[in-house]
Amino acid sequence: MDQWEYRVAYVDSRGRISCEGVEFIRQSGEHRTTFVARYLTALGLEGWSLSGIQHLGRAETAYFVLQRPHLAGAAGAGAPPSTSAAASTPPAAD
Repeated sequence: MDQWEYRVAYVDSRGRISCEGVEFIRQSGEHRTTFVARYLTALGLEGWSLSGIQHLGRAETAYFVLQRPHLAGAAGAGAPPSTSAAASTPPAAD
């Protein structure tokens, strides 16, 4: 049977994503969709996949539920993503 690990991120597409105490901030002039895509791409490189979205009271906010296969005994299993490198990546031109 497959085993999964999960992560929940609070997403405010106006400029902030928070996950397990790590803040991911939108860069000046960066489009909202580019900002969210940059975050998801950074997590995708670490094996995470978006598995659900729970919209909250405000239209711009939601919880993103992410999952990836749980590798028993793997180094770094259960560790939070290293979004600091992705946060410093310059925005792509739209």
